[in-house]
Amino acid sequence: MQRAPLILLSNDDGYFSKGIRKLRQALLDVGAQVVLVAPETEQSASSHALSLHRPLRLRESEPGIYAVDGTPADCVYVALYSGTRLLERAPDLVITGLNKGPNLGQDVFYSGTVAAAREGALCGIRALATSAGFRANIDEAARVAARVAMAILAAPMTAPVLFNLNIPDHWNGELRTTRLGSRIYEQEVEFRKDPRGREYLWIGGSEVRHERADGTDTDAHDDGLASLTPLVLELTSPTEVTLAKQVANEAMKQLSAK
Repeated sequence: MQRAPLILLSNDDGYFSKGIRKLRQALLDVGAQVVLVAPETEQSASSHALSLHRPLRLRESEPGIYAVDGTPADCVYVALYSGTRLLERAPDLVITGLNKGPNLGQDVFYSGTVAAAREGALCGIRALATSAGFRANIDEAARVAARVAMAILAAPMTAPVLFNLNIPDHWNGELRTTRLGSRIYEQEVEFRKDPRGREYLWIGGSEVRHERADGTDTDAHDDGLASLTPLVLELTSPTEVTLAKQVANEAMKQLSAK
């Protein structure tokens, strides 16, 4: 008899969030063994930060569910490199989410949910980041995410991969493979005064829009489709090698002239 796949589950909304608890149950329902290691408090938009300059605290909330007072990437790092303290063996898959709200287009650079999955992929493990719209059916979205996770485990892969899954608010039942689209936020810095007259500020506006482009995750989202986007770990741009050489050569000329 084959052993159940071992899945490391994390997020950036916190170990207590409804999304991660629903996803955990959906994964258990399809026969996976799940260990949940997630932030003690919400860490949205924390990207791939690691806490290198302060101690971290780990506690077991209940059997198989751990809280770390750090970032999403911290959580995956702690789980993977603590020997058998949290995981009995290397996980077959790192999955993150279900995030509260979509992670589309440029969101993948800021998202703690995507970063935690990326940490798993960088460590050589298949990884899946999952997100659902704010008004999505959370039970349905968790079921979709669990089925995608099992499909990733069943697929023949020779190298670690990183996928980004988004389920929209009003899902039409279809899943499309996509590329990243363009998600344009209102850019704003709002300055305020606290009750003692000291200045503080909030960054980031609340409005967001998408530009239509065939084959993108933003198009799929706007059309009611779930999207599955493969993300790269190698960020070197093959199309800008010539430009980089020109810049390096010009810099060397200027350095040599001094």
